[in-house]
Amino acid sequence: MIIEAGATDVELTSVDAVAQFVATDGERAVAGRDLANLGQRAEIDLTAALGALRMTGKAGDVARLPIRLGDRTVLLLVAGVGDADDVDAHAVRRAAAAASRQAGASSTMAVVVPDDLPGGLDGETLARAVAVGAGVGAYVYTAYRTDLEDVTQLDRIVVVAGDGVDADAVARGAAWGRRVAAATNTTRDLVNTPPAFKRPPALADHVTELVASTPITAKVLGQDELVDGGFGGLVGVARGSSAEPRLVELTYPGSGATDEHVVLVGKGITFDSGGLSIKSSSGMATMKSDMSGAASIVGAMLAAAELELAPRVTGLLALAENMPGGDATRVSDVLTHRDGTTVEVMNTDAEGRLVLADALAYGRELEPSAMIDLATLTGAQITALGKRIAAVLGTDDALVEAVEQAGDRAGERLWRLPLPADYREQLRSEVADLKNIGKGGEAGTIIAALFLREFVGDVPWAHLDIAGPSFSDSSDGALISKGATGFGVGTLVAYLETLG
Repeated sequence: MIIEAGATDVELTSVDAVAQFVATDGERAVAGRDLANLGQRAEIDLTAALGALRMTGKAGDVARLPIRLGDRTVLLLVAGVGDADDVDAHAVRRAAAAASRQAGASSTMAVVVPDDLPGGLDGETLARAVAVGAGVGAYVYTAYRTDLEDVTQLDRIVVVAGDGVDADAVARGAAWGRRVAAATNTTRDLVNTPPAFKRPPALADHVTELVASTPITAKVLGQDELVDGGFGGLVGVARGSSAEPRLVELTYPGSGATDEHVVLVGKGITFDSGGLSIKSSSGMATMKSDMSGAASIVGAMLAAAELELAPRVTGLLALAENMPGGDATRVSDVLTHRDGTTVEVMNTDAEGRLVLADALAYGRELEPSAMIDLATLTGAQITALGKRIAAVLGTDDALVEAVEQAGDRAGERLWRLPLPADYREQLRSEVADLKNIGKGGEAGTIIAALFLREFVGDVPWAHLDIAGPSFSDSSDGALISKGATGFGVGTLVAYLETLG
C-alpha cells in the first residue's frame, strides 16, 4: 500500500474515492468549506444529500455516495469525527480508518485535510492522523487465503491539503504517518501469522531480515548461548517445545542528537498452550498473539529508524514456545534467572514473566536511561480494563507519565495501576527467592508487575500489559479490524519522539 501527499486539484479527478470529514452538532452533520466546494464542483447539494442519508457526523459513521467530477464518477466517503467540541487527532484517525474500510472496490483514495475542522489541529497533525488512520484501517491480512474474490484493499492513499491548509505541512505529516502505519501493519502481520510459521528460530530469522536494510542491527542468541548466559527462565519455558528459544537483540544507534538510551523488552511467546498447566482449547484460540509485545517493539524500532528519531534504542525480544512436552518445566520446578534470582514455578501458564525476567535483567546490564516492556501478560488486565485499554505500571513516575502522555497522543489508552509493596508478600516462596504467581488470582496484573520489578534494579522502568488491546476478537467498527491491532507501536514512537 502506498501512502503519499498529493495536489488537491490533480488527485480529486484521478482517484476512485474521495474522503471528507464532518463533525456533528448533535443532530446533523456540520460540513466545512472543502465539502461545500466539492458539492459545487459535482453540482450537488451535499448538505441535503447527507440529510437524506441521515448522516449526523457522529464518530464511526460513514456516508457513501457517488458523485461526478468532470467526466468521472467518484465515490464520496463522508466520515464523522463526532461531537464538534471533542474533535482531536484520535477522532480523525478513527474517521480516516472508517473511510478507508468503506472504500469498497476502490483501489485509490484521496483524503482531504480540512482547515476548518473543529478542534484547531494544525495541518501536519491532521495529516499524521489521516495517514495513520487510513493506513491501518485499510489493512487486510491475506497471506494464507487463496480465494480473494471478496477481499477489497486500497493500493494507494493520497493525503491532500484542503482549502487554506499548508501543503508542505500536509506532506510532512503524511510522510510521518505513512511510516507509522507501515510499522503498525508489519507488527500486525507478525502477530497474525499462524504459530507453526513463526516458531522462535523462524521468527528470529524473519525479524533479522526485516531490519537488514535499515540502520538497525540484529544479534540472535540461540539455545547454547542462552544456557551459557544464565537465561534460565527463557530456556525453562521452552523445554517442552521441540523449537529452541531465541533472544533477539535489536540495536538502533539513534540520530546522535541525545545521549538517551532506551531499552524496550518484549514478551515473545510464539504460541502459548499453557505448558503442563494447560489451557482449554478455546483458551488457546488466540494464543498466536502471545508474542504481540515483541512484535510491537519490532514495529516501533522500524518506525524509529525510518523517522530518524534521536535516542539510541535497544530492543530485546524474548522468544519461546510454551508447550507440554516430555521435558517441559514442571509445577514446583525451580529456575535460575540471568541475575541469579531463583524462581519456583507454581503455574507454567504464567510463563511470560519468566522470559521477561531474563530479558529485563539483561537489559539492566546495558545501563539504559529507561526501560519499557510490553507484554500480553495477564488475563486480569482484560478483567480490569477490557479489550481497549492497556495497564501501565512502573517504578518511575516521570517515565510512566511520559508513556501515558505518549499513549494519549497515539490514541492508545493506558490506565495506571499501583505497585503496592505489601502485595509483594504473595510472591514469597519457601524453596526459592520467588514464586511466579500470587494467591487465588488476586490482583493478577499487579502481582505480575511486582514480579518483574524484582529484575529491573534501579533503572527507571515502565510495564505495559497489553493482553486485551493487542488482539481484537471482532471489528470495533472504525479503527481496527478483527485480529492483531499493533497496539503499542504508536505509544512507543510517540514516547521516543520526545527524547531529543
